Amino acid sequence: MKILISADMEGATGVTWPGDVLPGSEQWERCRPLFTSDVNAAIAGFFDGGADDVVVNEAHWTMRNLLLEQLDDRAQMLTGRHKSLSMVEGVQHGDVDGVAFVGYHTGAGTEGVLAHTYLANSVTGVWVDGTRASEGLLNALVAAEFGVPVVLVTGDDRTCEDAAGWAPRARGVAVKDYVSRYAAVCRTPARTAADIRAAAKEAAGLALRHEPARKGPFTVELEFDAEHLAGAATVVPGVAATGERRVAYTSDTMYDGIRCFKAVTTIVSAATEEQYG
Repeated sequence: MKILISADMEGATGVTWPGDVLPGSEQWERCRPLFTSDVNAAIAGFFDGGADDVVVNEAHWTMRNLLLEQLDDRAQMLTGRHKSLSMVEGVQHGDVDGVAFVGYHTGAGTEGVLAHTYLANSVTGVWVDGTRASEGLLNALVAAEFGVPVVLVTGDDRTCEDAAGWAPRARGVAVKDYVSRYAAVCRTPARTAADIRAAAKEAAGLALRHEPARKGPFTVELEFDAEHLAGAATVVPGVAATGERRVAYTSDTMYDGIRCFKAVTTIVSAATEEQYG
């Protein structure tokens, strides 16, 4: 049994505001061990449940946040940016039996601690075929195309509620309860580690590849906080304006859809100016 852990940071234990997740900040350095602790708990739980191989894909910001020197020795870690499938890189090789989303969060425009979709700001909403989409939903659709089920989701309580819509069988662990975008009632690392490990052990029993899903085409729509960003996004072939601050595109598969999404957000990020966006 091989498990892929996609590890994001905004949904990690104790994380509540931008300084906790911005590489280079003092608070980020403090939160890196907390993030690593969540991932280690998931690794231990999956091995408790019978996993033979666990690979961690670093999925936050620079994708160089987890502390390799503190990682469970039984696991391996894919770290660094510019990966074909970004947050779920590795799911496409046909040898992964289940994927875990550790440290995830809710999507742009919704309630949740540090809620966003790919970009911290700029993107105010994302929809797939009319359904508001978080990073979890986007990545779950990609995984499904390769026959890989989402078996574990950790983050705040709103993230677990969101996951019930796109991974209803997955085990969910809330490491904190939403109060505002920058505030939460947090469990201690010892408690969240125990909860994540127990849930991962159960989740290992759900790790079974299935027939690849063929649900396309998918229409993805993005809304931005400024009209010029919509204009910038239309530089990507196939992306068209649907409103003053909205664009949309259609892809036959979510594999293509997430790669187009990555291109759009990269260009939009480059089109923002300090302060004014």
